[in-house]
Order: sequence, then C-alpha cells, then structure tokens
Amino acid sequence: MPYSIMLDAGHGGRDPGAVYTGRQEKDDTLKLTLAVGEILQNNGIDVEYTRTTDVYESPYQKAMEANEAGVDFFISIHRNSFPQDNVVSGVESLVYNKEGIKYEMAQNINAQLETVGFVNLGVQARPNLVVLRRTKMPAVLVEVGFMNSDVDNRLFDANFNDIAQAIADGILDTLNHPAPEEAVRYSVQTGAYRNRRYAQALLEELLEMDFPARIEMGDGYYRVRVGNFETLNEATAMEQRLKRAGYPTVIVT
Repeated sequence: MPYSIMLDAGHGGRDPGAVYTGRQEKDDTLKLTLAVGEILQNNGIDVEYTRTTDVYESPYQKAMEANEAGVDFFISIHRNSFPQDNVVSGVESLVYNKEGIKYEMAQNINAQLETVGFVNLGVQARPNLVVLRRTKMPAVLVEVGFMNSDVDNRLFDANFNDIAQAIADGILDTLNHPAPEEAVRYSVQTGAYRNRRYAQALLEELLEMDFPARIEMGDGYYRVRVGNFETLNEATAMEQRLKRAGYPTVIVT
C-alpha cells in the first residue's frame, strides 16, 4: 500500500503571506507545491493538496482536512521572512518536536535543499504552530528561503525544478531509507508525563484493551508507547487502531 501525503501550499487567497517588491509568498508556495506533488506522484506516492488554486483556508482548516483524509504525512511549504531585507538567507524546517520520523524527514529535506545552494539553517521545534500541533500525522513545515532575500529569490527562480526535486527527494529518502542506524524500530507514543502515576494509568488502560504498551523514561518524562515495529507501515497501522480508539498518537523511532 503506497504512502499518502497531503501537501499544503502556505497562505493563499486573501492571505498573501510574506510580500517583497511585489512578489507574494502564496504564489511561490503554490507553484512549488504542485511541482513537488507531481514528482511524488510519479514515484508512487498518493498525493492530496490543501489547495491547488489561489484560495484561503485557515491553518486549522488545513489540519482538519489532513486529519479527515487520514494521510500518512503532512508537508506544508512556505517561504520565510525577516524584519530587515537582505540580512538573512537560507532554508529551515519546522516540526512539533525533534522526535520521530518527522524530524528525520525535516533533516533530509534540508540536506537536499542545501545541495541546491541554500544555506541550511537547521530544523526548529515549533509546537505552537497549528498545522504542526493539530495534525494527527507526522508533519513538517518547510521554509524554502527568505522572501526578502535577493540571494534566495535568485536561487529559487534559477533552480526551481531542482528545488522541487530536492524536497521530493528528502521525503522519498525518509520513506525508502528510514534512518542511518543499523536497526530502526518504530513505536506509537500515546502520552508523555512528568508524573509516573498518569503514565501508569494510561498503560494499564491500554493493556486492558490488548495494546502492547510500555513505559519508557527519558529527559524527565514517562512516555507511554505502543509496539516495537520493524517497518513504518506496521507502525502506521497501529497508529490508526489507536486513533480509532480515541488516543492521541505520534510515531517515534
């Protein structure tokens, strides 16, 4: 069964995003999102879009759309901005937290964009962003250069096809080669608590429902995780079972 991805072209309609010398972020993101989607489809990925024309949807609407579609991943494509023009350039990706396959995918996308010529500004955790917080699947927001950087705009225009290919390659590299470690395992996390009692209560609840749950301790948190899978497909199937049972989920490696 092929992976499914919802691609989101940032902004749109009445929301132009960042604007610089008449150039609008919403136009760049739509053009790039459609190009990335075509490459992914040609590589056997089921692709859906939050928009294919110049229309507005709120970040919450986009997150709910992805949740209702039940896709495996959500990728939002944006361009960055800085208070002063031509001061900062480069690409960065944003994730809810630096854990799991979403973090790996963000790193891979950045690395591929770096080969095109962008400065790699790294991956940042941004748990306050709606499209990262409210989506139920691994989600990445990619900032493809700065709108108010002439350097990045020249790079964007001169290497557009290579940029689309780089983003697609970062995604495909993650799906085809999940991690550089010798043995990668996947689990589905359903909760993280400072207080062990809460984690224990959730553990017992999951075990009563025959979910293979356990508690893992690290960084001051008791994390309740289900399963220990060799493949992402197996973890995704378990994630769907947990979602249907009403539990919040995130796939972790």
